[in-house]
Amino acid sequence: MSEIINLTLGHSPDPDDAFMHYALAKDKIETGPYRFEHILQDIQTLNERATRGELDITAISVHAYAYVSDKYALLPSGASMGDRYGPMVVAKTAWEPKDLDGKRIAIPGLMTSAYLELKLALAELGADFEPFVVPFDEIMQRVVAGEYDAGLIIHEGQLTYANLGLHSCLELGIWWDELTGGLPLPLGANTINKRHGAAMPDIARILEHSIRYGLDNRDEALAYALGWARDMETDLADEFVGMYVNHWTLDYGEKGRASIRELLDRAFAAKLIPEVKDLEFVTV
Repeated sequence: MSEIINLTLGHSPDPDDAFMHYALAKDKIETGPYRFEHILQDIQTLNERATRGELDITAISVHAYAYVSDKYALLPSGASMGDRYGPMVVAKTAWEPKDLDGKRIAIPGLMTSAYLELKLALAELGADFEPFVVPFDEIMQRVVAGEYDAGLIIHEGQLTYANLGLHSCLELGIWWDELTGGLPLPLGANTINKRHGAAMPDIARILEHSIRYGLDNRDEALAYALGWARDMETDLADEFVGMYVNHWTLDYGEKGRASIRELLDRAFAAKLIPEVKDLEFVTV
């Protein structure tokens, strides 16, 4: 009998991540000697934990990879990519992007990809802003309350902001698509601690199998994911899951890898992150 190998698996308490990991959480697939302990925390907390190398496998922001590339390798599946959609800036006033100059903007974390991309987008316009870190699920309400001029929203807020009377001022997925000639917007990545060495491809295959199981058994995986849908109805949750669990999630492909490289190179050139000389993807 094989020795049991326990692995910590960090991901966000969101419907798309729940959908991806449904098969693992409910023992729907064979995992060999590996057992996965699910650690559900917001992405900023997972980014911070990754800088300390705490978890075996963890979702992180692509932005954060610049600070953890010495400890973690990128898994080929589990990515969050925005194909002309993604994080956006919303406000009670329908401002143009240039109008965000000097504004107080609530952001979901300093190491989130959305924050890095907003910095790049506004820098192109010669604009800057004052960021305030706010829990991602409080941003819209606090903009409505007038605490901040605008908010940088991620997750399902991209589909529900208008219900609160907010307006989209800048859509980062469209900005990136136009800037790069059609590359998807890099947001999140699944990573594995390099201490697992030769076992990394085997673990990568198990995680890819979990995602594929969810896509192949959509109704049951979606029913599970609704537990993290924060008051979304089934149709809206299904739309949100479809945005972030799709062919990009199964494998970045060359286009996805090129987009991550492009973002990190542009951010380094703008002196926003350290240089990442080699992107290390686990191959299976």
